[in-house]
Amino acid sequence: MLPSLYIIIPCYNEQEVLPVTAPMFRQKLLDLIAAGKISDESRILFVNDGSKDRTWELITQMARAEEHIIGISQSRNRGHQNAVLAGLMEAKDRCDITISIDCDGQDDIDAMDKMVDAYLQGNEVVYGVRSSRETDTFFKRTTAQGFYKFLSAMGAEVVYNHADYRLISSRVLQEFADFHEVNLFLRGMIPLVGFQSTTVEYARHERLAGESHYPLKKMIALAMDGITSLSVKPLRLITSFGVLVALISFIGCVWALIDALVGRTVAGWASMTCIICFVSGVQLISLGIIGEYIGKIYMETKRRPRYIISERTWEEQETDRRMPDQI
Repeated sequence: MLPSLYIIIPCYNEQEVLPVTAPMFRQKLLDLIAAGKISDESRILFVNDGSKDRTWELITQMARAEEHIIGISQSRNRGHQNAVLAGLMEAKDRCDITISIDCDGQDDIDAMDKMVDAYLQGNEVVYGVRSSRETDTFFKRTTAQGFYKFLSAMGAEVVYNHADYRLISSRVLQEFADFHEVNLFLRGMIPLVGFQSTTVEYARHERLAGESHYPLKKMIALAMDGITSLSVKPLRLITSFGVLVALISFIGCVWALIDALVGRTVAGWASMTCIICFVSGVQLISLGIIGEYIGKIYMETKRRPRYIISERTWEEQETDRRMPDQI
């Protein structure tokens, strides 16, 4: 029996790129069906992340015109990670496998063939890994690669050069549903579930239309979420650094005492000022890192919903079908 596939595509203000990429996703789905790799019950699930433009209107129009396209809309903008999660949780009971991919067309959709093949060979998770970043600017390429290396150094388990282009089986998603974190970092959380996995390399293209919604500010915020959600290593580094500073301070105190006893003390305003400023800076940075963790704990204890679905295209279609009976 052929597996059913749901392609999960988060969308935020994508009215410019959606008319370009949606037909590409649809054709890829139909090609996979025609190749006998997936069943005709497969669907493309667009997730509207509280867009302020015509994105949801375009999704509903496509859903009415094409049976293989469906969509859900969040009640407000929740962010990329929450949008992907909403799509995955919505699809986990409806299909055998999911593939999450961004709407901008930068990720090579032809890699889906290899992902499905890898699933048919027994892999439950298939990570899309970028083979090169030639289309990125030097700054973007350097910061992105540094991002993955920094996450690994801080103890977060991530797949190098993997973003959110991945295949996940419904079996894995059923287990992943038990992860209730509010602070989401999916590319670090999925490896924690386990199961047999592999990678598929692909070349990343330039964005086909519109502008990127993931600037450096959001990249830094995502890195902070990844580190503080998956690792306590920064706290241990603070402890280690505190011990080091305390040791140096103790040596300094012994040295100052000896100098005082032999009568060699001299007024040292500059050195004292430098020491005070240094220690104060270390304390503030340490408090900031600890505060970040406390903030995460605060958000987790609230247990607020990570997403709220306000509309579904199939509910709208069911309402339309009932309307003639009510007239």
